[in-house]
Amino acid sequence: MDRHGLSERRACRLADLDRSTFQCRKQDPGDEALRIRLRELANERRRFGYRRLGILLAREGFEVNHKKLFRIYREEGLAMRRRRSRKRALGTRRPILVPDKVNRRWSLDFVSDALSDGLRFRVLCVVDDCTREALATIVDRSLSGARTRHRDQATQQAGNDCL
Repeated sequence: MDRHGLSERRACRLADLDRSTFQCRKQDPGDEALRIRLRELANERRRFGYRRLGILLAREGFEVNHKKLFRIYREEGLAMRRRRSRKRALGTRRPILVPDKVNRRWSLDFVSDALSDGLRFRVLCVVDDCTREALATIVDRSLSGARTRHRDQATQQAGNDCL
């Protein structure tokens, strides 16, 4: 406007710009007190994310939108530390070898299902890994350890009889 000697109205019309947009001045949001308190709370409570810190700020009288709070939280470089993932097994796994003789190794597995009236039942399956023969299947609504041990002893006796 100064260089070409144009009025504000004429310059805005040439630039295809509303005069209200041209005249609008950016207002300072005054977030400095909020930023300082947010940093203090984040240092006190390291395991709190921006949502829980926002609740604490609201209790102290800071009325702030959650989107604005998140923006300030990120601008301040605040972030919860990421939890490290659990350690994985290193190296290659060896395949389990199939036993060459009967009764060298057994596998146990629990299977669960429900009847048409909604009652649940469980099945304990005992399988010889060499022959893939089902040595025992125990079916009941509840299988306690004592009952399983009693049946297991009977199954061992039956297995020894096969030898």
